[in-house]
Amino acid sequence: MRWIGLFLCAAFALAMPNPSLAQSPARDNTATALSDGPATLIADEIYVTADGQLIAEGNVEAYQGGLRMTARRAIFDRDAGTFSIEGPIKVDDGSGVTILASAAEMEDGLRDGLLTGARLVFDQHLQLASNQINRVGDRYTQLYKTAVTSCKVCEDGRPPLWQIRARRVIHDEAEQQLYFEDAQFRILEVPVFYLPAFRIPDPTLRRASGFLIPSIRSTSQLGTGLKVPYFFTLGDRADLTLSPYLSPDTRTLEYRYRHAFRRGRYEFEGAFTGDDLRPGETRGYLFGTGDFFVENDYQLSFDIEAASDDAYLLDYSITDDDRLEIQMALSRTKRDSFFGATAIYYNSIRDSDDNDLLPTIVADVAYLRRFFPVGLGGELRLSALAHTHMRESNQDILGRDLARSTADITYLQSWTFRTGLRTDMELGIALDVFDIEDDGNFPNTALRTTPASGLTLRYPMTETTQPGVTHFLEPLVQFAWSDVIGNDVPNEESRFAEFDEGNLLSLSRFPALDRREEGFRMAYGVNWSRFADNGWDASASLGQVLRTTAETDFSPSTGLDGTTSDFLIAGEITLEDALTFTARTLLDGAFDATKAEIRGDWTNDIVDLKTSYLWLDEDLDQDRAEPSSEIWFDGTYAVSRHWSARANWRYDLADNESTRAGFGMTYRNECVEVDLSVRRRFTSSSTVEPSTDFGFTIALLGFNAPGETERYAGKCS
Repeated sequence: MRWIGLFLCAAFALAMPNPSLAQSPARDNTATALSDGPATLIADEIYVTADGQLIAEGNVEAYQGGLRMTARRAIFDRDAGTFSIEGPIKVDDGSGVTILASAAEMEDGLRDGLLTGARLVFDQHLQLASNQINRVGDRYTQLYKTAVTSCKVCEDGRPPLWQIRARRVIHDEAEQQLYFEDAQFRILEVPVFYLPAFRIPDPTLRRASGFLIPSIRSTSQLGTGLKVPYFFTLGDRADLTLSPYLSPDTRTLEYRYRHAFRRGRYEFEGAFTGDDLRPGETRGYLFGTGDFFVENDYQLSFDIEAASDDAYLLDYSITDDDRLEIQMALSRTKRDSFFGATAIYYNSIRDSDDNDLLPTIVADVAYLRRFFPVGLGGELRLSALAHTHMRESNQDILGRDLARSTADITYLQSWTFRTGLRTDMELGIALDVFDIEDDGNFPNTALRTTPASGLTLRYPMTETTQPGVTHFLEPLVQFAWSDVIGNDVPNEESRFAEFDEGNLLSLSRFPALDRREEGFRMAYGVNWSRFADNGWDASASLGQVLRTTAETDFSPSTGLDGTTSDFLIAGEITLEDALTFTARTLLDGAFDATKAEIRGDWTNDIVDLKTSYLWLDEDLDQDRAEPSSEIWFDGTYAVSRHWSARANWRYDLADNESTRAGFGMTYRNECVEVDLSVRRRFTSSSTVEPSTDFGFTIALLGFNAPGETERYAGKCS
């Protein structure tokens, strides 16, 4: 309300020195403006009466910076220090606060005043309707007999879905707080509960301490409980959220702490728990992440995952991860160089794993540099790599520790001929030094040298078959050779290799450097794509690898063992930018699938559906004694403008049983969101029992960022 006074003061100061204005009123949309001042006043008529009153009539508008006021009539009396405004009155302050009133009276140096038939609207969403509004001390706004809601209010007298009725509401403009006295929370017109006094931040406050949305959770293991989070602001760059979770079988305090800096940020979350699942034990977990930019363009990051026991994360539906890690990394990436160092500590919470026999400590250091020789042309790459992993056990073979250092130099060159043929050449040599402990089958120190070369030929072709439709066809072939010279080393890191369109032309398809492909080989294939401005897009890749000598270090299910690899087929089709199918399979010599994957995505304004099917053949080298087959589904469907449904399902086709399933319904309009969900985990182990989890939350919208209010806004008949 102080803005109204500022507008009229500026206009009054302009009008008084001009005696002609006092003698003949300005008409027909005459404007009085202060070009170098703070305010502008516009009206159909603006004049000064003989007794010193400034009167603006008809379509009164006042502007000051981002502020704007509209009214029907305004009268300013300088001698009395008062002014009156006749409505309808509307004031926008430019920060999301709007005042609507039928009339206003201001006095005491324009610091105090009264508005009748008034409403205070925040972010065009939360509205406070009152019989009268008093302005006190240029800071406080008092609303009497107030109804507060963010629901659509219709003029036919129907009550909103929810509202807060209060005898008095005080808005502290400086602190951006709303104080309620003698308040009732009502659903429709039915009082639900009474609060003698409470405080909430107004919606224009970006950060404020207070309660967040509570939720009810019921599980078959923990019973029905209530979770009530409380948010603490710790300055502009840090905050803490504490969430007590109480049920008949658990007493849990969840927490989350976040801190942001000019050059980084970190976040920790976790919980302390005492429950009846493990009486007498203190349970909990701790997750933390952080990223920092340090001197000389280096980036430092960490990731912490820890739990008190193997079952906690599943018991409390924190995550499905069954291998936790603590990681620290330092890296720097530039145009022609890269440095990275990573140290990881792994902890498996699988029942079938023995952490003493797993590599729990893993460290890697890598430095890469590239040059562009002027006289030679092409690109020269130099790299130095180091890797180590260690086990807790000292048993022979089972407790094996390994360290590896690698130096590599590679030269790359390419040519494109006038015919369109593209040729890529790669020449390189690598030196590997291994240190092997606790394995009597291999020497403590092993040295290997691997020269390698490759020549790739591509012939890309394009054709436009009709307006807006282009086809791309690229046959390709690669000839490669490499030879590993030196000692044998154990296969520690390359047991799980993949064969796909991304590594068809790689000189080595092993995932790590403890294994390298050897001998002469040829890879051939073809890529095809169709692009259309309207309609459907598609792409496909076919390929195979042929060798002069069998590669025995690839397991059978990779499709790369023997002298002839399985035939790779991969493709994708997209229909009208909404429905996408992706498929990939490996076919052996008898055209039987050894591996297959199909993914489907359907996304539009109504449906968001994702599904996948995976089939893997048995492979003892990968600890898979039986074929593995699984189908997975996750989708959301907009039933109506306000209702949406979601579901997920994971089914193990090999064991003929569901592993997970879930269903949920959400109702949302402009002022409330209700969510109901149920989830079931069917798997069990020696530490984890099958469980069912029910969730229920109700959120009153409008006290924070309104989000997509237009999409969900109610309508009046």
